[in-house]
Amino acid sequence: MVSISLCMIVKDEEATIERCLNSVKDVVDEINIVDTGSTDRTKEIVSKYTERVYDFKWENHFAKARNFSFERATKEYILWLDADDVFLEEERRKLAELKENLDPSIDSVTMKYILGMDENGNITSVIRRNRLVKRSNGFKWHGMVHEYLEVGGNILNSDISLTHLSEKHDHDRNLLIYEQQLKEGNPLTIRDLFYYANELKDHQQYEKAIDYYEKFLSSGKGWVEDNIVACGRLADCYHHMGNHEKELDAVLHSFKYDIPRPEFCCRLGYHFLNKEEYHTAIHWYKQAIQCEVDDENWGFKSPSFNTWLPNLQLCVCYDRIGDYDMAYHHNEIASQYRPNDPSILHNKTYLESILFTSNVNAGSADGC
Repeated sequence: MVSISLCMIVKDEEATIERCLNSVKDVVDEINIVDTGSTDRTKEIVSKYTERVYDFKWENHFAKARNFSFERATKEYILWLDADDVFLEEERRKLAELKENLDPSIDSVTMKYILGMDENGNITSVIRRNRLVKRSNGFKWHGMVHEYLEVGGNILNSDISLTHLSEKHDHDRNLLIYEQQLKEGNPLTIRDLFYYANELKDHQQYEKAIDYYEKFLSSGKGWVEDNIVACGRLADCYHHMGNHEKELDAVLHSFKYDIPRPEFCCRLGYHFLNKEEYHTAIHWYKQAIQCEVDDENWGFKSPSFNTWLPNLQLCVCYDRIGDYDMAYHHNEIASQYRPNDPSILHNKTYLESILFTSNVNAGSADGC
């Protein structure tokens, strides 16, 4: 069995840190907490779990803090978490089993990172990340914001999931870090162009976000998955600005990087639905359902776009062309994912009334 050091950087995490540590304390062999300036009870809480608590002067650079935390580790492997992450019970069991059986030749273990779930327990956003790495390899973090861990070697893609359950978020922090860098005349890396554009979009600075998404895409140097995401978010910006032709161009630009992804098929379906070109919309929504999604792909995935959402939209399309049987069929599929969705429940009642009336009339005609 291998040994594991948990390494975390924290600041003012009293609301979530205990939940996080409770979910992993019985699996790891060592807990290293790097505090970057807490003023709440964070350090008091973590002291119940470990004596290995270190202070680190915050320098507006996440990679520096992460690397400092990794340098504190003494065990064979390093597991890194954020304070608002948690291993649910089944995933904690899988982690313990992985620790028991991990081949020491493995350099890094990736895990699914669940970023969002809806009220029905459906995953809305998930990504895969290197989560457990061999300490002796000396892997380093890079990036002042949205940092990444550069790894290599023998990588195992596990079926373990880690869930992000955020209680708070400093919405301005990352944007301010980027703007300070620009103010000081420090150039942004290609990766930073993408993430700065994301921050601008999230702050509804759409014109400026478009400019940076275009700079990122035109560089030709972005990671393909970031390029695809950038196309979607560029389309969002144009949508908010009411420029639907540019929105369509951004969607189609995503096809330059890969076969059509479900979210872009749904965007095209929505485009043609709004133009009342229902048969074309039906084609793209069906394409979204049929898209194969690679579970080991490292990009952001939103399962809604090939499950309940296109089926709900197909219900709308078929209703518009008068095919109520197919409308009902797709609404029923959507209900398997969102059984309490008001729109789906409304559709069910509405379509059943039409189909019941149609069947009654057909029965009356047969009896004549």
